[in-house]
Amino acid sequence: MADKKPAKAAKTHRTYYIGTGRRKTAVARVRITEGKGQVVINGKPFEEYFHEDKDRAAVLGPLKVTDQLSRLDVFVIATGGGVTGQAGAVSQGLARAIKTMFSPAEEQKSAFQRDHTTIIKTLRDEKKERERAKAIPVKPATPAAPAPIEGATPLIPTGTPAAPATPADPATGIVKKLRDSGYLTRDARMKERKKYGLRGARRGTQFSKR
Repeated sequence: MADKKPAKAAKTHRTYYIGTGRRKTAVARVRITEGKGQVVINGKPFEEYFHEDKDRAAVLGPLKVTDQLSRLDVFVIATGGGVTGQAGAVSQGLARAIKTMFSPAEEQKSAFQRDHTTIIKTLRDEKKERERAKAIPVKPATPAAPAPIEGATPLIPTGTPAAPATPADPATGIVKKLRDSGYLTRDARMKERKKYGLRGARRGTQFSKR
């Protein structure tokens, strides 16, 4: 009688959030999902891929700021550039993926589902961004208040009533932490190209009197 094959374990459904980061000429495509803090870059643990402490700190920066170091699994495909450029690209891509994960539901997102996997990424709506920038009101200059007269009681109380405290949204707080820390900002510094007639980008030839 033939032995029965062991039953395959049921696959659990996983949802991945996508973020793309860039630094110098390096590009990093980051996927995050709920997990136990595993970080894999190009098929290797990030401790083996990055050997310097500054590069490891750049990769783990967005996770430490948002207190997600042991709650998310990170999978990265990094191409181009050098070690420092790839570390910066991974940092920005990870921050963008975390923003997609915790951003409010009204933001425009794209979801793709296949088998037991769902992939979600944020879509940039440039028209909405321009309208949002135009809608920022300009604060008018407030006129100087007259000096109060000694001994006189004001007819209208000068103290403004405090606004009722609204409960803070933890998701909004996470995105604000990333933005204030600078992880969502693209670092535009690049290597300047060499110029014709010079030895480098700015370095000229040595002066010779004869």
